[in-house]
Amino acid sequence: MTWIHPGIVIILGALLIPFIRSRRAEQILFILLPLSSLSILLLTSLGYFGEIPFTALKLHFLDYELVLARVDRLAMVFAYVFSLAAIAMNVYALHADRREHFSAMMYVGSALGAVFAGDVFTLYVFWEIMALASLFLIWFRRTKSAESAGFRYALWHLFGGLCLLAGIVMYVFQTGSIAFYHFDPSIGYAYYLMLLGFIINAAVPPLHAWLPDAYPEATVTGAVYLTAFTTKTAVYTLARGFAGEEILMWLGAIMAMYGVIFAVLENDGRRLLSYHIISQVGYMVAGVGIGTAMAINGATSHAFTHILYKALLFMGMGAVIHVTGRSKFTELGGIYRYMPITFWLYMVGAFSISAFPLFSGFVSKNMTVYASAEANLPLVWLLLEGASVGTFLHTGLKLPWNVWFSKEPEIEAREPPKNMLAGMAILALLNVFFGTYPGYKLLYSILPYPVEYHPYAPAKVLAMSQLLLFTFFAFWLMRDKLRGEAKIVLDTDWLPRVLGRYFIDYSVRFTEFSKELDRRFLEMTSKFKAIASVRLRELSAGYGVLIVCLIFAVYLLLFIAS
Repeated sequence: MTWIHPGIVIILGALLIPFIRSRRAEQILFILLPLSSLSILLLTSLGYFGEIPFTALKLHFLDYELVLARVDRLAMVFAYVFSLAAIAMNVYALHADRREHFSAMMYVGSALGAVFAGDVFTLYVFWEIMALASLFLIWFRRTKSAESAGFRYALWHLFGGLCLLAGIVMYVFQTGSIAFYHFDPSIGYAYYLMLLGFIINAAVPPLHAWLPDAYPEATVTGAVYLTAFTTKTAVYTLARGFAGEEILMWLGAIMAMYGVIFAVLENDGRRLLSYHIISQVGYMVAGVGIGTAMAINGATSHAFTHILYKALLFMGMGAVIHVTGRSKFTELGGIYRYMPITFWLYMVGAFSISAFPLFSGFVSKNMTVYASAEANLPLVWLLLEGASVGTFLHTGLKLPWNVWFSKEPEIEAREPPKNMLAGMAILALLNVFFGTYPGYKLLYSILPYPVEYHPYAPAKVLAMSQLLLFTFFAFWLMRDKLRGEAKIVLDTDWLPRVLGRYFIDYSVRFTEFSKELDRRFLEMTSKFKAIASVRLRELSAGYGVLIVCLIFAVYLLLFIAS
């Protein structure tokens, strides 16, 4: 049988959603789309469509051969987790309106399209669809802040897309090839432009401000989708095209610490979690930069588990927002008695992101840390280990303490709808499964390279347990200091905001100046026309008399001559 592209299946299914009148039928289709994608991937791995790696679905465009689907181990890992996560996310978002369902499925389908793209043209098309579809998940919240954040999000991704497109054009012009594989720095500016386009989507500082700006402003369900696909697709493209690029190693290590430092300053739950996306993606970017087989496996496996636990964390905080309408720590507290199930499901994600033994993050995050030590990179190792402390401190302790247990102010709440709890439960089970023996063995079996790493060696378990225990003691001593404050955190986005404000002011003033020039020009023109009209009438009268006299003189001369 011919291989079926799971991304195209989801996109085609998404196009049907607006035309289905029955709400129940639309919800069934919404659930079936990621299930169909996962089914195709399982059949692919079982060899039903042939042995992998293989290349399928080629099209001809002008003088180029487009490869819509290149299926190999790296692509399959990301496709698996995109489909798994989408199933749980769709269950969680089952109550949302069809516009969100449509945008979410276009987003998921285009992310799968980018992962399987075998050429840069196909990659770019799906890359831009992904940016556009995700934008509406922000705007659908219909608040002034969401509208503004969405515009800024669009500008960032427009800039990143233009950098990527410029790099692609130069790459094709220089090499005559459109193949998407590991790029050589010898191609010059094309190499760095494409790299810039990818790291913008990966939210690498200082080009990261769009993420903590936009994600907290999205809808409750839309934010869950945003956590998974944009940054992880960027990690995939970096692993595919730029593995071993040293600058990524340092950017990723700094990125891991940068996110946790800013998270400690945050008073908003989803904004805190957004900064931890930056921190966790830093581990992946660092792994790609290290470039060894162990590091690439670590980056890939961490992307896999991060999608599962970060979506769960956003689901937990989203459930609180859905019920209470509040997201700031200074406005929340004491709701554990009303939402205990939501709390414990959230904590599964918190234990996972903090790399607790028996949870998914433990078997993936430490692989990248180990790869940095194996490559004799002590500073990178230190930064990555330090980021682990901050992760548990903020995501696993500060946020749940301030939201569920802090007593001031106490508000009433309730558990969210059952479909939201069901979506959280699916991800919680997956996080526990992939953190235990059969799960992590299954995860390791699908990674790009053979795995020679044993996460549950006694020394590794003891070291991580000590780190987490001392972090808890430090938090307990400082818990009153980690209560949120009603302040604004300034990040690198202050520069484009200030420059943008000056640009807008200049544009307004220039527009007003132009209007004043136009007004004066019109006044001068009207005066000139009035004066010219009088002069013309006077001149026309004078010239008329002269012409009559000349005609009379000529007539008189002719008469005399005759």
